[in-house]
Amino acid sequence: MAANFLSNPTTFLPSSSSLTSQKHTVKGTSVCKAVCRLPNYPTHISKRSLSINLTSLFLLSLTGNANAAILEADDDLELLEKVKQDRKKRIEKQTVLNSANKDKEYLQDVIFKLSQVGQAIENNDLPSAGSILGQTPDVDWLKKANAALSQLSSSPEEKAEVDTFNSSLTSLYSSVTKNDIEGSKSAFVDSASAFEKWTTLTGLTGQLKGL
Repeated sequence: MAANFLSNPTTFLPSSSSLTSQKHTVKGTSVCKAVCRLPNYPTHISKRSLSINLTSLFLLSLTGNANAAILEADDDLELLEKVKQDRKKRIEKQTVLNSANKDKEYLQDVIFKLSQVGQAIENNDLPSAGSILGQTPDVDWLKKANAALSQLSSSPEEKAEVDTFNSSLTSLYSSVTKNDIEGSKSAFVDSASAFEKWTTLTGLTGQLKGL
């Protein structure tokens, strides 16, 4: 057989049944179109392989959904715990405020003093303002006020406003002593604003008069 193939090399060429020629005349032009018959190769995929692939994809999808659900559940639990803690803090804070009657009396006195000082400064009457404030920031009413402010301040924001209030009040004493009307006005506004912000943060706004 090998000798026959070698003696007749045209055996490896496609037969006339595999390659045909067709001639067509288009607008006077002769065109030769070769039509080749290509062998058909099997392209089927086994049902078992397809089933395995689909199952794998389905399992991956379920795993992804499960992980997402777990993360979402963790977030919900964390949020719920935060809400519980915040509510607990509010209840504890309200309990302290409701029982702090003496502290609220001291704070009410602060509002009364600041109101009188503000009126005196508005009238450019710094001697009267100094008389209401007292000689130094070490006066009794201010000591009691600071004790109440410290007792009822729990958050960093509340404590920051207490610091602002005290520093502004120190500036107010200094300006009044120097008979500095503009400095006194500015320091008074800063003091009153810090005190008002503090009462808002602590929730005492509705429990104190004159705000």
